[in-house]
Amino acid sequence: MRNLLFFLYKYYTFLLFFSLELFSLIILYQYNTYQRASFLNTTGAIAASFYEKVNNTTSYFSLRRINDSLLTENARLRTLQLNAYYQNGFTLSTLNDTNYKQQYSYISANVVNNSVIRRNNYITIDKGRLHGIEPNMGVISSNGVVGIVTAVSEHFSTIRSALNKDTKISAMLKKNGAFGSLEWKGDNPKYTNLVDVNKHVQVKVGDEVITNNFSTIFPVGIPVGVISEQSLDAGDNFHTLKVELYTDFSTLRNVYVIRNKFRDEQVELERQVKGDH
Repeated sequence: MRNLLFFLYKYYTFLLFFSLELFSLIILYQYNTYQRASFLNTTGAIAASFYEKVNNTTSYFSLRRINDSLLTENARLRTLQLNAYYQNGFTLSTLNDTNYKQQYSYISANVVNNSVIRRNNYITIDKGRLHGIEPNMGVISSNGVVGIVTAVSEHFSTIRSALNKDTKISAMLKKNGAFGSLEWKGDNPKYTNLVDVNKHVQVKVGDEVITNNFSTIFPVGIPVGVISEQSLDAGDNFHTLKVELYTDFSTLRNVYVIRNKFRDEQVELERQVKGDH
């Protein structure tokens, strides 16, 4: 109490001045319409600016949750695309149509580690065995092919990137279905190569490359890129094709892992055929 009285005694002049100044302002804005309106406009603008900054800050910290929600929704929509269904080749006009069965489903994931400058590049994502991911599943981005799952833990998975000398992805030219294999030569991360395309196939720069259904990893029609360079030397049986990739691996943040529900059935059948020979 003594300290409080000492404080008031020491600063009473300033406190008296502040009180009178505050009282004067209250009288001024209370009984003058123009000053009151001006005061309300000013304080309203300050409050609006403050709330806008608070809202922007809150929205920023919500981006991760919103992004995860959008990825999940995109995965669901990809599951509904026509190339995610198996067609048995018959046409029936019945309500219980079994022509189309769900063959591919998609699991969204975030990239937590990535490399593009090595000879063999790998990607790590934040989804694993607990989320239904297994080795040899295909991985794509919103733009195109990314790679193939190689190893899985409970919560994480590693992907052998398309920018890896050991990655081979079956692909074809969209315009005529001529097929080959995607192989990276280890130089520029923006480009790969489409090899084993027969020399009799008509190819030109700008032709689009997509996945085909010759493997159990990717559904047909996933975008890969476009032919940027084409050459055919005398005596060669196959084209030399350079493909500009749609996926920008240097900025890759989100991916979708593809589950082929018919994969085990196809693999087992092909294993039996190979065993017979």
